[in-house]
Amino acid sequence: MMPQSVTVRVERPEGRPIRIWVPVLPVVLVLSPVVALAVLGAAVACLVYRVSVVRALGAGWRVVSALPGTRVDIEQDRTAVLVAIR
Repeated sequence: MMPQSVTVRVERPEGRPIRIWVPVLPVVLVLSPVVALAVLGAAVACLVYRVSVVRALGAGWRVVSALPGTRVDIEQDRTAVLVAIR
């Protein structure tokens, strides 16, 4: 299943934390020409390096499907960035 939303929270030492909710589907639809070019470029790279295109695209889809539930927490000094993929 494709991720539905990405939540980004930035905690700053002063003030309230900033939260941003990004729905994935509208972003993918807007960037679909770029995604199509990236898939085409990946297919050409697979052919150049003699890798099965179908297996490579299948592996890429499995990685995208495994993203829901992923959390990335980055802290440096007194600032923290938290990313949650749902």
